[in-house]
Amino acid sequence: MQEVSSQNTPVRGTQSFVHILHDCWHRPSLLALEVLWRWLFGIPFLALLYWEGARIYAANAAPIAATGIWEATLIYPMRAAVIVANVYAILAPPVLLALSWIVPFAIVAWAVVSGIGRSAVLRRYDKSLPRRWDALILMQLLRVVFLLASVVFWFASIRWSAQTTLQGADPSLVAYFALVIVFSLAVFSLWALVSWVFSIAPLLALLEHRGVASSLVRSLRLGPLKNKLIEINLIMGIIKLALVVLAMVWSAIPLPFEAVVQGNSLYAWWTVGTILYCIASDFFQVARLAAFIELWRAFQNKSGVAA
Repeated sequence: MQEVSSQNTPVRGTQSFVHILHDCWHRPSLLALEVLWRWLFGIPFLALLYWEGARIYAANAAPIAATGIWEATLIYPMRAAVIVANVYAILAPPVLLALSWIVPFAIVAWAVVSGIGRSAVLRRYDKSLPRRWDALILMQLLRVVFLLASVVFWFASIRWSAQTTLQGADPSLVAYFALVIVFSLAVFSLWALVSWVFSIAPLLALLEHRGVASSLVRSLRLGPLKNKLIEINLIMGIIKLALVVLAMVWSAIPLPFEAVVQGNSLYAWWTVGTILYCIASDFFQVARLAAFIELWRAFQNKSGVAA
């Protein structure tokens, strides 16, 4: 992919990304490796969550049913809120106990698997890239820690919002949901800024042979290359939104046939849709990584120095 044409006319990142998508489509091994390393972690992790969830529910099924959760309705929102609070009080201790060992294990496992897996995908794309598992694993670990911190902060803010607006003599659901929206948008924006750094830094560590700290700092100082990467990220955001819409359409297709498609058939349909969504998302993730690499190289060739 070339950033400039033979007439020295700049080529938009959108046009370049189309070529990248074409190349990745004709190299299915890239997608296969991406899906493989993600599912090598994801399938056992989901099985672990299911096993722990089933164990916790079996031990607390009777008190949960006694709260009236199965008869709850949004017609009476305050009563539903009380029921949810009672269920939370029952499940919080065993769930937090399980998470106390599941979360650290999952963080370390994800960092190792994703670091090695991402390295395999990138080297499959370009064998000239170095194999630096240590740097990729450490940066993936930092990324997950920041993600976990964002989730913890969001949960704490939602809990504070509930204590502030729903307790006392005059509870207000409107104020509660307003605070939920504000905190959710704030955490989402913060994570978008942080995730940008951790998406670019591993590639810079490979392309420019930098250390972890140097790569993180460099990802904040990309110069004119930053505008092209922002353009690619905007395209990816639109694509992800389109994938979500397609997934919703897929899920709704059986509705006209609800008399026939139900039970296990319906669950199988939704499972297939989920798998297809994950594969499509993985494909565009690979394409984004390839686009970042090619844009970096195009700016290298154009300027003769690090872009």
